[in-house]
Amino acid sequence: MSAMPELPQISYADEAFPQQFMASLQHYGFAAVTEHPLDAQRIHRIYRDWHQFFASGQADDFEMDPLRQDGYFSLQQAEHAKGFTDRDFKEYFQFYPWGRCPATLRDDLAAHFVATVNLGAVLLNMIADRLPETITHAFSEPLGHMIQQSEQSMLRVLHYPPVPADNAVMRAAPHEDINLLTLLPAADGPGLELRLRNGEWVSVPNKPGQLIVNIGDMLQEVTGGYLPSTTHRVATPEGAAQTTSRMSLPLFLHPRPEVVLSTRYTAARYLSQRLDELGVV
Repeated sequence: MSAMPELPQISYADEAFPQQFMASLQHYGFAAVTEHPLDAQRIHRIYRDWHQFFASGQADDFEMDPLRQDGYFSLQQAEHAKGFTDRDFKEYFQFYPWGRCPATLRDDLAAHFVATVNLGAVLLNMIADRLPETITHAFSEPLGHMIQQSEQSMLRVLHYPPVPADNAVMRAAPHEDINLLTLLPAADGPGLELRLRNGEWVSVPNKPGQLIVNIGDMLQEVTGGYLPSTTHRVATPEGAAQTTSRMSLPLFLHPRPEVVLSTRYTAARYLSQRLDELGVV
């Protein structure tokens, strides 16, 4: 059997990065970015410290708020992908700067949040600069402005526990993200895969220092489908890998609730509809 093809990597330091970044998004819906400005040591500390936090049992003290959507989601409260009934096999903590967080873990998480949102704004402007004028002319406001003063952008600390032997659970079933862009530093284990337009699954390389960026459904909506979001999943490991947990740290970049995405949706209406579909409200 031939090896699954991998998503190509592009360097943020390359002069041609803006063009390469847009080309990767258009072809894959994803981009694998190296030499980016996010702090790798801080990301490592977050993975280490939060892995210990999940193992300690203290997460239960921060049980998720179903209205505010901040705090800890247990295995029993985790979302399920649209079209699926079984919940993903994961636990996670949703962090907003205005939300709850263990005091000893807040500083690194807050600093990473700010740095990632700032980088996301740069990437949104790169995208906007390379969209056809017919699309940008229809925007309710410039793409980069849509996230300014947004309190909806969210950082999720994800823990995928070891998968019990002979268990058919999915770590994350095939899905698309809700938001404008997702920025995901390299996880501490493999498993992320994306589906090409022809239905073929492609492995997303899990390499140190890498940043994965992918299109969300809101960016698809606001561009009228010019930049479609891509279905992706976290594959369940086989054999000995089942006994290994996996940490991940996606930042979901969201517009303000009142932003008009299209003639069909404001950001608030779109988010509410999708959270209902995911079974978390």
